[in-house]
Amino acid sequence: MKLDYDMHYGTFICRPNRFIAHVNISGAEAVCHVPNTGRLKELLYPGAEVAVSYHASSNRKTKYELRMVKKKGSWVSIDSQLPNALAVEAISAGTISELKGYGAINREIIYNSSRFDLQLIGKDICFVEVKGVTLELDGWSYFPDAPTQRGRKHIDELICAAQSGHRAVLLFVVQIEYAKGFSPNALMDPAFAQKVREAAQAGVEVLAYRCSVSPYEVTILKKIPVKI
Repeated sequence: MKLDYDMHYGTFICRPNRFIAHVNISGAEAVCHVPNTGRLKELLYPGAEVAVSYHASSNRKTKYELRMVKKKGSWVSIDSQLPNALAVEAISAGTISELKGYGAINREIIYNSSRFDLQLIGKDICFVEVKGVTLELDGWSYFPDAPTQRGRKHIDELICAAQSGHRAVLLFVVQIEYAKGFSPNALMDPAFAQKVREAAQAGVEVLAYRCSVSPYEVTILKKIPVKI
């Protein structure tokens, strides 16, 4: 996916709350919106190199959006809104081999009392829940980076869909191009990790695909191993 932002580069100063970061851009301190409510502590530390997009609209509270952070010489996308769009693009292009053959892709679909990120219609009906991954340790990626009751609820909903006879997929979009594999973060959120195991046993397919990442393009690239 091409990113047509007016991109600027700087260094991270601090994050006074989960929505706001202060960044040094060419010697001036800029206030940026952080489009990710995760902790991101392994990425956002003083002096970290960051990429921010500039937006002149008067309707915004801040004119900058923090998009990426450099780690180990590579960019990591932290935009939590991007994974769903990346998934739609990859499914349409046939990059995700497990999800080929569907003629229609619907977003934000309500099923019973649940709302799924994607609904695929073709040979069957497939519900897909997408999770963006930004946490990496020793080349392996993990989700979540903070306990997530909401994430567990989403998995319960997928399990219900699978038990009702639908295809259900939990797709982790790893926005780290050097990630070698993926696991649920049992140390940070053991309940979430257990819920992923329950989902796999109930017939929910658990997939992880990593991205190629640059300030001007992020694209789902290839499947990586999942260890539950």
